[in-house]
Amino acid sequence: MGRTLLLIAASFVFFLIDLYVFQAVTYVSQGFSSNVQHVLNILYWAISAIAIAGFLVYNLGGKLTMSRGMKTFVISMLFVNYFPKVFGVLFLLIDDLIRLGKWTWLKIHPDTAQAIEDGISRNGLLVKTSLITTALPAIAMGYGIISGAHDYRVRKVILRLPNLPASFHGIRIAQISDVHSGSFYNKTAVKGGVDMLLAEKPDVVFFTGDLVNDTTTEVNSYMDVFGKITAPLGVYSTLGNHDYGDYRQWPSVEAKKQNLLDLIQAHKVLGWDLLNNENRVLTQGSDQIAILGVENWGTRFVKYGDLDKARRGVEEAPVKLLLSHDPSHWEAQVLPKYPDIDLMLAGHTHGMQFGVEAGDFKWSPVQYVYKQWAGLYQQKNQYLYVNRGYGYLAFPGRVGILPEITIIELEKA
Repeated sequence: MGRTLLLIAASFVFFLIDLYVFQAVTYVSQGFSSNVQHVLNILYWAISAIAIAGFLVYNLGGKLTMSRGMKTFVISMLFVNYFPKVFGVLFLLIDDLIRLGKWTWLKIHPDTAQAIEDGISRNGLLVKTSLITTALPAIAMGYGIISGAHDYRVRKVILRLPNLPASFHGIRIAQISDVHSGSFYNKTAVKGGVDMLLAEKPDVVFFTGDLVNDTTTEVNSYMDVFGKITAPLGVYSTLGNHDYGDYRQWPSVEAKKQNLLDLIQAHKVLGWDLLNNENRVLTQGSDQIAILGVENWGTRFVKYGDLDKARRGVEEAPVKLLLSHDPSHWEAQVLPKYPDIDLMLAGHTHGMQFGVEAGDFKWSPVQYVYKQWAGLYQQKNQYLYVNRGYGYLAFPGRVGILPEITIIELEKA
């Protein structure tokens, strides 16, 4: 009952946002014909009604029964309809505060009423600005769903490591991360990204966590797609925070444990060597390098990872590559305690799926939460690479921060 009341309260807040922004719509449409105004009003409220109805149905059981396409539609409607309206509300609020100040002045100084009588009406510039700042993000988010969600980009990096054995000079590593298969709605596009990865002909492939959103069943219909990922030296993977099923309610502790066991089995079926606080040694000729993989370890989430255990037995390896889902692990543990880890590969942030990248400039709101959030970072001879993610979560699209396939080539310095 409490959850239902909370959902009703949230729906009422959505309605209030709609009602507030509708003032701007009616103000701007005053010069239109009555028929055009009528159509605009119906369209405005119909979209909002569908968004609120979808929100209620989704959260009152529909999440378990809806198809992936319907889930995507509902989530898209919510994001595109309400997130941009926050900006519109801001400008309308500024206008109302100005009007309130003028009204208060009139009450205190009624003799000046005639002088500023017309000033109590809405400020046309602010009202129009509110609609523009609502429309532009809505258009960008719509484009981000239609195009950005699967606009895969191959990003190439060359790293020079002083201790790299000669036999591994030129090794090509492919990294993908944060698949979130439960969010996908376009299998053809997802397969296209995998084809792009394979076209790069990597020697080894690393996957750095979050194969699913919550449950292992999400990946079932994509096993044939990701099962095609192969490489001469193997495909190695690790778990992300979403893979444990920590963000949903389970009927029992046993059910949650079984879900994780099923996910581990899914990695095996895919042909991916899952490293849960383990290591593997790659050999070429007489040379060797070590791959370490830890379970999720992040400063803001439950810490399952055990790096000491993952290093056991390969302490003398000349080069160590670490797969760890959360980039906060790098500064929290890797840099201060493990100077022999040459490169850590992470994901997790998705670049918040929103931001700006132009040349060397990059910005996203996620940078105020994660110091290392996308691309390459270096401290002395240690490197961190944060993949921007292959999939998406919550918002089914990307604006500015596009899905990534990373190709890292190692050279001997």
